[in-house]
Parts: sequence; C-alpha cells; structure tokens
Amino acid sequence: MDVILLERIAKLGQMGETVKVKDGFARNYLLPLGKALRANAANKTRFEAERATLEARNLERKSEAQTVADALEGKSFIVVRSAGETGQLYGSVAARDVVEILAAEGFNIGRNQVELNTPIKSIGLHSVVLHLHAEVEKAIELNVARTADEAERQSKGESLTSADAIYGIDEDALRPEDFFDPDADRDGDDE
Repeated sequence: MDVILLERIAKLGQMGETVKVKDGFARNYLLPLGKALRANAANKTRFEAERATLEARNLERKSEAQTVADALEGKSFIVVRSAGETGQLYGSVAARDVVEILAAEGFNIGRNQVELNTPIKSIGLHSVVLHLHAEVEKAIELNVARTADEAERQSKGESLTSADAIYGIDEDALRPEDFFDPDADRDGDDE
C-alpha cells in the first residue's frame, strides 16, 4: 500500500514522502496513529493544504523532545535490584522498568521510546537509548546495583563482581601458600 507520511519515521522516510509499505503496517500502525494517509489524489491535495501546519507541529514536537534530551544530559539513574554473588540479577530490568524509573524522576517517556533489545540481567553500568522524537535520540546511563552504596562505588569505577568486592579479598595478593601447606602430611601415615 502506498501512503503519504505525515511525519518523519525512522527507516521509512521524511514528511511528505510517498512510500510503499505492507498493508498490515499501514492499517494497524501508520493510519490509526495519524502518521500517514493513503496515497490518493484527494489525500495529496489535503496534505499540501495542511503541510505548513504539520511542519509547525513537527517542529514543536522536536523542540519539546530536545528540551527533554537536554534535561537528561549527564544524568545517571540508579536501579536497585537483588542479585547473586556473581552479579547476575534474580530478575531483570526491562523497558517497562526504565519508564517507571524515568517517571519517578519526572520524565514522561513511553515504553516504545526505550530501545532495549534484551532486558538487563547483570549488575553494572548500562547505556540505554531513548528515541524522544524521530530526529532526537538520547542515551542515558542506568547504574544497576544491589544497594545505593554499591551503586555509588560502581559509579566511581569499582568492580563489584570480583572476589575483592564480594569477599574483601585482594586477588593480586593471593599466593598458593595461603591455601596449600607443602609440609602437610597428605596420606595420613605420620611419616
């Protein structure tokens, strides 16, 4: 099906372009959400008549998205989750969780705007891309940790999954003699 785009859509085209898309994509997504019109003579003239209004609305949305991106600049969000000794989370952090964390900080972001291909399943610093507008993307940092104190140490660059972090052992100072006594009698015959 040929459609006229009413806004820029990533990987598809710019506003005003006539593009060919699959029928289901047009019927289920583009047309109901008002992102496109069927490409026919009547809709082409309608688009040309409304072009200035659509461009102004698009520019306004872009500036709002840029304002949110500027507010997110340099922010890191702490996510406290239960995890095992190896740093593996007992659950995961999904796009839904990212939206809730941002909402708690006062940012209104939709779940479809969060680019998280697979859920986060380990402790550490993770970068998540937000698609605020077709032309505005912002990467934020999620600091996933067991506690707020651990998150603070992690943000300073400390590793929390090594033996040092877990058991308080300095791995570089370990020697075989600490664990094995070469003079010990192993066979039990007292000789």
